[in-house]
Amino acid sequence: MNPLSIFTIGIIFIFAFNTNVQGKLQCKAPIVDIPKDWLDMKDPCVKKVQAQVQEELTAAMTYFAMGAHFSKDTINRPGFAQFFFDSATEEREHATKLIHYLLMRGQLTTEVGQLIRDPAPLAEIWPDGITALKNALKLEAHVTRKLVDIAKICEDPGQEGEHWNDYHIVDWIANEYLDEQYKGQRQLAGMISNLGKMIDTNGQLGEFLFDKKLLFGDDFVKDMVTA
Repeated sequence: MNPLSIFTIGIIFIFAFNTNVQGKLQCKAPIVDIPKDWLDMKDPCVKKVQAQVQEELTAAMTYFAMGAHFSKDTINRPGFAQFFFDSATEEREHATKLIHYLLMRGQLTTEVGQLIRDPAPLAEIWPDGITALKNALKLEAHVTRKLVDIAKICEDPGQEGEHWNDYHIVDWIANEYLDEQYKGQRQLAGMISNLGKMIDTNGQLGEFLFDKKLLFGDDFVKDMVTA
């Protein structure tokens, strides 16, 4: 056997198994005493970020439900379905980034499972595409408000006799989340406007054509014009 492999196996056993006073093996590594000077996130700020993980996962599940709804053979709007499935993936990634941030700041060393509490979609059925888009815009506005709340709390948690500003997370939230949120809200508002006009002019055919544009992009519009 390769000496390096033997060394690696030895390290694994050293860290994976400890013997207690009775000599019973445990699959548990010892807790190392690490200085806590670098743990400077205040509890109200930490709790707000932890709560946001649930918000993002709830949004993700709602978008998954939208995608599944518009994928039904009785609905058959593949463009809407793909748009909402992509949105669900983005929200799940947002939750993951929040978890990574908390870990970077030395949080989540215990009770990690408390972050996720069976997130469920806010609805499962939508009468048409424009209703789903309006619900999506309301959902994004709600998530944005929650993100702004994080920035407010982390600037000043309001603890007695203590005023401080966690500059890093406030800047991180603004750059990593808020910019994308506001752009996403504007996109949804524009989609609602366009779809509404198409439905007013063409009825259900308008939703059908809008769905094709979501699925194929501007190429579909060009093909329609030149056909």
